[in-house]
Amino acid sequence: MMTTSPASMTVDCDGIEIAADVRGSGPAVLLLHGYPETKAMWREVAESLAVDHTVVAADLRGYGDSAKPRGEHYAKRDMARDQVALMRTLGFERFAVIGHDRGARVGHRMALDHPDAVSALAVLDIVPTLHMFENVDRAMATAYFHWFFLARADGMPEALITADRKTWLRSRFTGRRHDGDRLPDAYDEYLRCFDVDTVHASGADYRAAATVDLEHDRADRAAGRTVTCPVLALWGAHSYVGRHFDVLATWRPYAPSVTGRAIDADHYLAEEAPDATATALREFLGATAVAA
Repeated sequence: MMTTSPASMTVDCDGIEIAADVRGSGPAVLLLHGYPETKAMWREVAESLAVDHTVVAADLRGYGDSAKPRGEHYAKRDMARDQVALMRTLGFERFAVIGHDRGARVGHRMALDHPDAVSALAVLDIVPTLHMFENVDRAMATAYFHWFFLARADGMPEALITADRKTWLRSRFTGRRHDGDRLPDAYDEYLRCFDVDTVHASGADYRAAATVDLEHDRADRAAGRTVTCPVLALWGAHSYVGRHFDVLATWRPYAPSVTGRAIDADHYLAEEAPDATATALREFLGATAVAA
């Protein structure tokens, strides 16, 4: 496959600077990364999708080279609004969204809040945040201990992580690859971007997930609001999500049109199994384009 160099840019999105790489041509697809990564996680998948799509890989607010405001400014509603503004500034009023981990949670909120903008949604290795918090058991609390640690509002997570950012960052990847215990190819880029501001921003991100995001999710459930666009759920066959959930059944109350399958990988499937992940995404995007 021919390698194409993306155009890198930073866009002012209603006062929040969002960094993005753009490549390819055709229908627009927005790629949103997870924690503690950046848009660099999509490199191989973006190359594949860019054959017949305009691919926009963006850094979320608080991550990578995007703005990292201090304070409680990380509700998924706000983070989703950033990305809609980015795409509209680039000239795309309607587009598909593909998100992994935190980016998938932003994509889920975006599809609920901006159904006119999101034509299709793919969520990688997550089940809805509300379901996760309402079904906590020992296995979940052990595997996802960082959710509860990072959500502390007393400054302890920031103090401990900034004391040894490299060790913390490595711990997020160690033991989470099925094909061997090695760091992702983009690890050095993740380390470059995992500065003190990202430590504070990501803490606010996780605090929002445990507070205001749940309020928004519960309001949607009470009102009967679900994702109306086509949804693809992909998950790692060897990940916590893949081993502990009937993923499609868990998603159906939130997204009735969901389809999907497992990928032979752990949590970071777009990096561990980029070809299989890209193939599944291309099939989904092709099918949703025909249906539209």
